[in-house]
Amino acid sequence: MSLVDQLAAGAAQLGLPLDDTQLAQFEIYAHELTAWNERFNLTTITDPARVVTHHFLDSLSALPWLAAARQETLTALCTAPLTAIDVGSGAGLPGLALKLAWPRLEMTLLEATGKKVTFLQHMIERLGLRGVCAVHGRAEELAVRPPWRAGFELVTARAVAPLRVLVEYLLPLARVGGWVVVYKGAQPQVEVAECGGAIGLLGGRLVGVHEVQAPGLAERRSLVLIHKTQPTPGKYPRASGVIRSRPLGV
Repeated sequence: MSLVDQLAAGAAQLGLPLDDTQLAQFEIYAHELTAWNERFNLTTITDPARVVTHHFLDSLSALPWLAAARQETLTALCTAPLTAIDVGSGAGLPGLALKLAWPRLEMTLLEATGKKVTFLQHMIERLGLRGVCAVHGRAEELAVRPPWRAGFELVTARAVAPLRVLVEYLLPLARVGGWVVVYKGAQPQVEVAECGGAIGLLGGRLVGVHEVQAPGLAERRSLVLIHKTQPTPGKYPRASGVIRSRPLGV
């Protein structure tokens, strides 16, 4: 099965039909990811079939759950012009993958490593995308000032940090009424428990922890969905070293 056929079939299982243009963009993305990986070490996964399952479909698996949490159809979600930021975007996962499947998403790809930002900028140009930008920076530094603070309706992160650390990076970026989506492994319950009251302290409400299995991916994944219900107090986020050494809820 070709990469395009595999991706189309997997996306259809998620209830997310991709048109020919989107499939072609994902195919280019996969090719460029493999080519650039030889220089920049962007990912340990380079086999095309595993790129589809472990990167693309894994990234897209959040969309049905987010649509359900927002009490709307997947079609309605993926045609809504939301503002989003992907923190620690790396090679663009999940942020760039979400943008390709959700063209009206106004996506900021935030990454602290310069060479990865270079790759993301290349991909934006290579794919001719609008409504997406790659930014070199750190969430805890940007989230203390506008337009970053409370500037996004959707905040995502995948494989960035323990949840008790991550929530202090993410929640200050979300506007009240917005959503935080964290991609985690199979059993995030311990991490969720370790957060204690941190999510509420930062203005969020834990909506659910959902077990997810992307089509074709044997390993189980989980999504942590958080709704931003109140403004984050002004003293958060703290400095990065403090966040990591003294996480909230510990």
